[in-house]
Amino acid sequence: MTNALPGISAGGAIKAYQSVDSGQPLSQASGGGFSDLLSRALDGAVNAGESAEAQATKAISGHGDLTQVVTAVSQAQLALQTTVAIRDRVLQAYQDIIKMPI
Repeated sequence: MTNALPGISAGGAIKAYQSVDSGQPLSQASGGGFSDLLSRALDGAVNAGESAEAQATKAISGHGDLTQVVTAVSQAQLALQTTVAIRDRVLQAYQDIIKMPI
């Protein structure tokens, strides 16, 4: 199984979870904050899209492998869906915070 967001490794996610579980702030565990995490995730999604485009271009010119094209497009689609889901959750959290009484 491939990583949905190539900018975030499974090992990094496990390390971050373990440090948060032990009470250590995430920014100290991963070397960056939430914005750095989102930035890496978005960069990974963009890279997946660019890779899919490159594979498709190779296939159109007759030099690509159809299996690699399908795999690259599937990874890009999964990365985009994950990015959209994260965006939706962040917006929903923002709206919930705005609705809170002071």
